[in-house]
Amino acid sequence: MNQTHKRKILVTGGCGYIGSHTIIDLLDEGYDVFSVDNYSNSSPETLTQIEAVTGQRIVNYEVDLRDRRRLFEVLEKEGRIDGLIHFAALKAVGESVQMPLEYFDNNINGLINVLEAQKKYNIPAHIFSSSCSIYGNADELPVTETTPVKEAESPYARTKQMCEDIIRDFTVPNPDFNFVLLRYFNPAGAHESGLIGESPVNSPANLVPVITETAFGLREQMTVFGTDYDTRDGSCVRDYIHVMDLARAHTLSLRYLMEGKSETSVEIFNVGTGTGVTVLEAIEAFESSTGKKLNYALGPRRPGDVIAVFADNKKARRNLGWNPTRSIRDIMKTAWEWEIQRRKS
Repeated sequence: MNQTHKRKILVTGGCGYIGSHTIIDLLDEGYDVFSVDNYSNSSPETLTQIEAVTGQRIVNYEVDLRDRRRLFEVLEKEGRIDGLIHFAALKAVGESVQMPLEYFDNNINGLINVLEAQKKYNIPAHIFSSSCSIYGNADELPVTETTPVKEAESPYARTKQMCEDIIRDFTVPNPDFNFVLLRYFNPAGAHESGLIGESPVNSPANLVPVITETAFGLREQMTVFGTDYDTRDGSCVRDYIHVMDLARAHTLSLRYLMEGKSETSVEIFNVGTGTGVTVLEAIEAFESSTGKKLNYALGPRRPGDVIAVFADNKKARRNLGWNPTRSIRDIMKTAWEWEIQRRKS
């Protein structure tokens, strides 16, 4: 990187799935990175996995972002910080339906403290981890950044809608801080090295790790939730994006802000492949790319699930120079290689 000092980046939730893969991309690009993660759905082992891929050991502070005093102590110690990427949040749609207050407390109060810290320590650039779930059941597909935000289908989605609004309100009296809100679609897959991937502490609810755990024999059977939706084959449609393609979008977003290219204080980008894949098509992609047959059953709809959503990603391609390069088959292949690797130890 052409810079007089290594730019220092705070990553909240850096030991989580997307955070850890983004740290790898940031380190590859020459950034100085540290993490704040309370290990609520991650593990210190992730730091060793990052080191195995990059050769660099990053520091993580085991701090809950709702603890403002401890967060401020960390940032005081770290000194000048050039940007932050805020991943840390509870993220399981189904769980949020059962535990709404925990989701509001964690996701919203965590963000408020991060914004307070950003202001106090003058961190100019902030990449916020948002979600395609904010669109709800959109009237038109693919969704663009200007697609109207519909009623949230889950408390998780509502927290993302509220967090986006909080950030917009924050910038009104604080216009010198710049934000990119990345609305992810469905991250999946693993780093091509096979040394790091999705390894949630809690039982995964996302489709791809459920598929790989079932194929490995850790689950006797998996369920396809809903087969009577108005889609090609009756199952839900999602836009599955490889985690390293998603990680790259964060690095490019930071660069975009640091180079002063943003036109407003808050910019929004969809980060998806632009291709919708049904649950049954995803299962077929797994079977054909790995040669493993999957034991699955067809079941009823699950509360909180959106019928179909996939991205129009032209804005991210045009403004960020971002381009997803990996297919659903690449996602399944790398996820399966990681599942095998992680079960060896």
